[in-house]
Amino acid sequence: MTETKKRNVFQRLYVGNGAFDIVGKRKRWYVIFGVILLICILSIVFKGFNRGIDFTGGTRVQMPASSSSGTIGVEAAKESFEKALGKEPAATQTVGTGDSATIQIRSETLNADQVLKLKTTLNEDLKPNGGVDAISDSAVSASWGGEITSQALIALLVFFVAVMIFLALYFELSMAIAALVAVLHDVLITAGVYSIVGFEVSPATVIGLLTILGFSLYDTVVVFDKVRENTRGLLGLTRRTFAEAANLAVNQTLMRSINTSLIAVLPVLGLLAIGVGLLGVGTLKDLALVQLTGIVIGALSSIYIATPIAVDLKMRDARYKAQAARVQARRDNLARRAAATGEATGEVVSGGDIVESTDDESLQAELRKEKAMAAAAGVPARTGKASDARRRPTGKKHR
Repeated sequence: MTETKKRNVFQRLYVGNGAFDIVGKRKRWYVIFGVILLICILSIVFKGFNRGIDFTGGTRVQMPASSSSGTIGVEAAKESFEKALGKEPAATQTVGTGDSATIQIRSETLNADQVLKLKTTLNEDLKPNGGVDAISDSAVSASWGGEITSQALIALLVFFVAVMIFLALYFELSMAIAALVAVLHDVLITAGVYSIVGFEVSPATVIGLLTILGFSLYDTVVVFDKVRENTRGLLGLTRRTFAEAANLAVNQTLMRSINTSLIAVLPVLGLLAIGVGLLGVGTLKDLALVQLTGIVIGALSSIYIATPIAVDLKMRDARYKAQAARVQARRDNLARRAAATGEATGEVVSGGDIVESTDDESLQAELRKEKAMAAAAGVPARTGKASDARRRPTGKKHR
């Protein structure tokens, strides 16, 4: 049993030596996330969203949540509204705590007579502190919510274009495309979750959706930066393929991705608990829910979507196909030598596989290539001879 297999999951996460074959099993992740994405899209198309009053327009009525007989409950306010107008309100909630707590009732647009009748009934049934004068109403236009949506869509388009240009210049076009696919995936799934569970979509939800884009992109850029580092000069080497080098990069940044996401989720959970459980503030709930969903999905997409897509796009290049063929040919050659001589060197490649490293000519070529690259970069190159790699099986891996 190899050293990698002896380690438990947490040790493998911490070491980050490529023990988790994420990129190699990318078709599995495509299917899983593809099904989730399809469900979300179908929900958006057929079920739609539970749009708030800022998007639909209507009337908002507000009154103190306390009376001479105690605290006024949400259910009591709903019953009084239905008694006055013969229909249920769109939404009723308690906002704030203590003496400053208020009951907010939202409904479709009411005329002056309906508002007066509603206020009178609420005052008679619930007797809020301050009487009928403490019950206020306001008309909300749908145009403001529509304007927010339009501006958000424009901001999203500008964001995509800017990110595409930046990543294409900083990395390369294949990585830019992969990053944008991952971000779009995050937006659609977050929106789909809201559609499926029926969360109310408010301007705070739209703003929160824009904030998760940066988090999703940040995690992806961290992984891609490690991919670029691992694949620098890869075409002249035969130790591992582009997919294996990319998988190693994902493993090396996996613990960081998990920690970053966990640290980001904890305050959002606190915001959700305080905003909903203690204060009952709808705005905090809307903002926290979209951020919680977006952070989790963004972390998963940077691991299981962005890098695998970048690998698939890169492997369409004939040069990387030829390099992968040379890697396989070298391994086949080493396997034949091992079968003939019984020697094994324990060279580790991505995914924890062990291959031979007794090919003197190939290893010397790699050392010369690395030495030239190191000289160009102004850093010392590693030293060693091809014969140093040849050793008898010891049960340990040679990294």
